[in-house]
Amino acid sequence: MIRVGIIGGIGSGKSFISRLFECPVFNADDEVKYIYKKNKECFNKLKKKLPKFIKSFPIKKKELISSISSNKRNLKIISSVVHPLVRKSMKRFIIRNKKSEVIIFDIPLLIENKLNKKKDIIIFVKSNKSKVLNRLKKRPNFNKKLLKNLKENQFILSKKEKLADYVINNNFPVNVMKKKVKIIKKKILNERNSSRY
Repeated sequence: MIRVGIIGGIGSGKSFISRLFECPVFNADDEVKYIYKKNKECFNKLKKKLPKFIKSFPIKKKELISSISSNKRNLKIISSVVHPLVRKSMKRFIIRNKKSEVIIFDIPLLIENKLNKKKDIIIFVKSNKSKVLNRLKKRPNFNKKLLKNLKENQFILSKKEKLADYVINNNFPVNVMKKKVKIIKKKILNERNSSRY
């Protein structure tokens, strides 16, 4: 089984590229949403640690935002509860798909949270600023704070790009992107016979 990690900036189109591989995808953002909606254990732990903000189950996004706005340290508290649960889900996903040729990790903080392994293939998705802005504006939670974070992130992104085995420019129509992904997938499968695996 080949593990492929898709990384890139906010609004670069990581989930779109992940889907084009037509392989099992572990999407961390979707998993976190599911945990907030369905996981009672997560709710109980957060309610205990942040009783002023976390009031009722399922956990509401506005409660989380309010707790982080009130004190940035609360983000660490939330992460300390949520990240172990995401890791558990990721392990289950790997076991469930162990017979797959390729599996995809669509995890924004894959590198930062040390969720990748040495043999993983890392693909960095980059996109023009204007295209990123257009994608972000379509999001229901779009705000100027998001833009500020985006600007602050640029330097980190250039560092991330250097860690990648492949870089995909996501600035083209869907049919072109499908071809680009197909070529990279073929290269990855051919590499399987090299010393890497």
